[in-house]
Amino acid sequence: MSVGRTWAIALSGLVGDLVEVEADLSNQTPAFRIVGLADRALTEAQQRVHNACANSGLPLSRRRVTVNLSPASLPKHGSGFDLAIAIAALATELPMDATSLAETVHIGELALDGRLRPVPGVLPAVLAAARGGRRQVVVPEASRAEAELVDGIRVVACRSLAAVARWHGLDVAEPVPTEHAVADDGKSGGAAAAEATGAPRPDLAEVRGQAEAVDALIVAAAGGHHLLMSGPPGAGKTMLARRLSGILPDLDDDTALQVASIRSLSGTAVTTLTREPPFEAPHHSASVAALVGGGSRELRPGAIARASGGVLFLDEAGEYGAHALDSLRQPLEEGSIEIHRAGFRAVLPARFQLVLATNPCPCGQYGVRGGTCSCPSLAIRRYVGRLSGPLLDRIDIELGLSRVSLADLSSSADTTISTRVARERVVGARDRAARRLAATPWRTNAAVPGSWLRDGPLAPAADVRRPLDSALQRGALTLRGYDRVLRVAWSVADLRGGETLQLDDIGHALYLKKGLGA
Repeated sequence: MSVGRTWAIALSGLVGDLVEVEADLSNQTPAFRIVGLADRALTEAQQRVHNACANSGLPLSRRRVTVNLSPASLPKHGSGFDLAIAIAALATELPMDATSLAETVHIGELALDGRLRPVPGVLPAVLAAARGGRRQVVVPEASRAEAELVDGIRVVACRSLAAVARWHGLDVAEPVPTEHAVADDGKSGGAAAAEATGAPRPDLAEVRGQAEAVDALIVAAAGGHHLLMSGPPGAGKTMLARRLSGILPDLDDDTALQVASIRSLSGTAVTTLTREPPFEAPHHSASVAALVGGGSRELRPGAIARASGGVLFLDEAGEYGAHALDSLRQPLEEGSIEIHRAGFRAVLPARFQLVLATNPCPCGQYGVRGGTCSCPSLAIRRYVGRLSGPLLDRIDIELGLSRVSLADLSSSADTTISTRVARERVVGARDRAARRLAATPWRTNAAVPGSWLRDGPLAPAADVRRPLDSALQRGALTLRGYDRVLRVAWSVADLRGGETLQLDDIGHALYLKKGLGA
């Protein structure tokens, strides 16, 4: 045989395409060439493949080897093609099982001594292989647990190139046991580190003296609403935000798999399919690229995509750059983020709950009882103006916080609510919303279009929506804000177990949106 064929996966975001890897031997000047729109990391595979084959006792032919990655028009990047290239090249003159090669997708980077190293994105790559009709996939031993999260495909985990060749029927000496390559520990952090240590989630019962804030947090969780908290340092904004993900319902199968795939694409080791919604809190010095994602060669999801299915918390929102904040507007409206870079285009999911926390001024003391603000009026206007009108218009709930006083602390002794109880209320409210929206494509109140809320079969009566009409008439609300108040009102109704909107629900929602009374 002078032609060897097998399969690999080309990832573009979470979307993967099957790539046929075919190698051919020809009687020309000895060389090793890779064609098919490969990037720099992929063209360098020729040296890794040569050394790995030689050090595994499987030297490549001295003739010209041409490796084609088809379809040739599809951009391909990364070192995850190494194993497929090596196996296809070896199959040009060594007796391997052609049927096995044709049914198998190979994923993995080669070390110079022939060991298999894990690569980012194994989980979405295995998902793409299963959807493409492949029956089995070969991955590095370090990626076994991640690959086995996908049902309907056989996972073969190997430590070395020689072990893969032997599995395909090549009569080669049993490879010497070696320590398998592991993922870089530096790539795992944040939520993954918390999961590894089994750290308990913070409990809502620890929040004292902020009954209205806790109520707003529960309403936000019930409907999937975006939330803005404004108040001085020490008012509890961060404490509240970090407890939001704990009262959200568990992720369903599809969302959990999507969250794990994004973590895998980020280079984080994935061993289990967690049902806990993710929580991302980038620093206020984060760039637009850190929020949106990208990369010059390989796509790495930003904080926006990593928060999909959970919570994106921007603390000290007034300190973020204007361009960074404006980058949130598209994903907030569309639920996805589109990334364009030289050589690739990718669309990543971005369905998250946004929580913004900001001080009233740069020093944090403006309007605080007993505080002394030293900020010039121009600096205060500039600071508050960082949160643009179009961004604030996409926020469902705006909450003003003040520091907890001794009286608040004493009066809250019997009014605290635990995360478990709050979560039960949220789950019940989400179930009611899902039943009400069963005949529609939406499942949460925050996702329902405003036109359906205003003119659909469940539109509120004229006397119920009178406060909303009045606020719109005097310019206190935009039409988008009008719709968002209706969404919040339905979440309030779901929490109380109501089947229709009442005047009190509208009044409560107006207060949460603009601090306006009914």
